[in-house]
Amino acid sequence: MQKCKNCNTQFSWSNIYKSLWWAYKPIECENCNTEHRITVLGRLIFVSLTIIPMLMFGYFFSPFDNAFATMGVGIAILIIGSLFTPYFVKYKKLAQ
Repeated sequence: MQKCKNCNTQFSWSNIYKSLWWAYKPIECENCNTEHRITVLGRLIFVSLTIIPMLMFGYFFSPFDNAFATMGVGIAILIIGSLFTPYFVKYKKLAQ
């Protein structure tokens, strides 16, 4: 999990997760108040673990003839993928 670039304090899983779902809101370190923003690579990782698997399943791999079943499994894939994203996304310290 990502740590603060200034004081090396680890960010909490919940802070990173909330940041991702609120339009990549910057994270502020709880110890030194340094602000960190998600990197472009971090955004790509987020999309790679959430949106892309859901769309791939929905368009190419769905074994269901029922649209509601396909949407339900697709949303489940999105949620499960999103739970892993705080471990992989990267943040950078803002220049002040």
